[in-house]
Parts: sequence; C-alpha cells; structure tokens
Amino acid sequence: MKVEILFPEICNLCGDLMNIRYLRQSCPQLDIVETDLKSRPRFLDEDIALVYLGSTTEKGLSLIVEALTPVKEELLSKLDEGQLMLVTGNALDALGQYAQDDQGWRLDGLGLLPTHAEYHMMQRHNSFYLGKFGDMDIVGFKSLFGHTYGFPSGDALFTTVKGVGRNETTTEEGWQKKNLLVTYLTGPLLVLNPPFAAYLLEKMGAPCVQPAFEEAAMEAYRIRVAEFAEEGRDFRY
Repeated sequence: MKVEILFPEICNLCGDLMNIRYLRQSCPQLDIVETDLKSRPRFLDEDIALVYLGSTTEKGLSLIVEALTPVKEELLSKLDEGQLMLVTGNALDALGQYAQDDQGWRLDGLGLLPTHAEYHMMQRHNSFYLGKFGDMDIVGFKSLFGHTYGFPSGDALFTTVKGVGRNETTTEEGWQKKNLLVTYLTGPLLVLNPPFAAYLLEKMGAPCVQPAFEEAAMEAYRIRVAEFAEEGRDFRY
C-alpha cells in the first residue's frame, strides 16, 4: 500500500511532512513514495492509497500550479473517481481560482476549488484551532497571511468551536468533496490528532489503524483539547 507525497522539496513547512511520517510509524507496511516537481505524479498511473500535499511558500504555490497544470484534467478525473487526497496549510490556495495580496502579487491557481485567497502581508494571522469532525475533537494551528473565500456552504471538513474557519465570517473550516480533504490547519494535523490519523488509516484501507505511540499521543491530545477549550483563553497568539 502506497502513500505519495507531492513535491516534498518545497511543500515542507510547519512540520507538515510529519503527517506522513506519523502514518508510517503507525503502519510500517505503508510504502512512502516522493514525487518531485519534475516528475509525473505516481497516483495518475498507479494505485496510491493516499496523496499528500503540504504547506509551502508563496513561490512554492506557483511551482505547484506549474507542475500540475499539464496533468490538471487527469487530476480532476482521479479525484472524481474517489482518489483520497489530503491537503494541509496554504497548499489549498494552489488548487483554487486565484490568490492575491495587498502588495500586487497574484497567483492564478489550478481552479480545482471554487475559491480565492486574499493575503495581507503585514498582518500575518497566527492562532490555535479547536473544532469538530463529526463527534471527534480536532486541534491544530494556523499561520497564514490571509483567508479563503468562495467555498460553498455545507461542504466543510471541520466545524469551528474556537478559532477561525475558512475566514473570519464562518465557522466552517476546510473542505471535503468525495475523498479530497483540504484544511488550513498545520501542526502537523495527524500528530496532534491521533483519532483523525486512525480515521484516515481506516479510510485508506490500511492493514493497521492504531495510531503510533497511542498512549502518549492520546494523553497529549486530551490535554491540548482541554487547554484550547478553557473559558476566556484567546485563540490568537
């Protein structure tokens, strides 16, 4: 069973590559393959259980778009067929219609998502996040220059309890369509949320779904959920 990391040479900020390392620690049978910017994504031609794309720089976003534009239609087809893909941090902005900042920079995205991002380069947003995935608590962090607009209501991946959703006007965070899961959360997400890591392993059809270092990981997870939920605790930092 294979997991593919797209463009790890640039999509490696905020510790996000630990998401896949944690999955491998949880299930040593997983075969991790890495695809660089100059190579054809393996999931287009092979059976890949999970495709992962993590946080990057603004220049990295343009490199993602450049690398995936020639295979955009194949990518859309694979997602429509139900390919499981997890996108974290600002990488989702490369999948949207466009991103722009207040300094004149603009990125035309792949147009896979009906969204656009607005950046304010002198007003970086840093915060912690507490939300829900069904009945499951979700914790994480956000560190970004702006927010995303244009997602249709009702397709959220997480529901915000404390913190900021897709933008400051909604409690909906991230997006889920079929097996495409996108979220601005970093941390890394799966290390901070072992129940969600177990959910993802099960969704992949992995032969083992027990999260690595389960006792310690769950203790840290429960402490963090309790701390983030404290009354009067500001979510910004």
